[in-house]
Amino acid sequence: MTYKMRLYLDRIHQMDSNMCVAVNRTSQYRFIRDTFRIVSRLGDGMIWYALMAAILILEGADGYLPVMHMTVTGLSGTLLYKWLKGKTLRPRPYEVRQDIWLTGTPLDKFSFPSGHTLHAVVFSTVALSYYPELAIIVIPFTFMVGLSRVVLGLHYPSDVMAGAVIGALIAFASFLVI
Repeated sequence: MTYKMRLYLDRIHQMDSNMCVAVNRTSQYRFIRDTFRIVSRLGDGMIWYALMAAILILEGADGYLPVMHMTVTGLSGTLLYKWLKGKTLRPRPYEVRQDIWLTGTPLDKFSFPSGHTLHAVVFSTVALSYYPELAIIVIPFTFMVGLSRVVLGLHYPSDVMAGAVIGALIAFASFLVI
């Protein structure tokens, strides 16, 4: 790697790290911290499982394809993000910087990519392809899941962006298959 390239990457990492600190500082406010803890906990899967159950209850047999589509893409996302975390081994921000407050509970040891964001994007993209009327609820929630990961000190913004891009790629690739 050239000196210029290394310098450029160092600047990007510094901006990412500084943005992480700035967003994380909002967690000092109890309302923000508690709100994003709830959002993050729902993003663990609960909200997506509830959505799939609601689709099956409300749509009956017509809901099988959307739910199976969400299930397959969700499982694909899990396999890919676990593999990536095992390959990149990026430490979480609170482990690297003492000025980042951990205010959430990590589900695993590593930071890159954000699995919560990846899954939020996968599930919302697939769900919206079948039920676009859910956009008013699903899009803000997906955004909040990604933001929660930085607010709680669990991820860098770049982890969240990577999770979103990977989630979108998985969802869009699934449309080529299904």
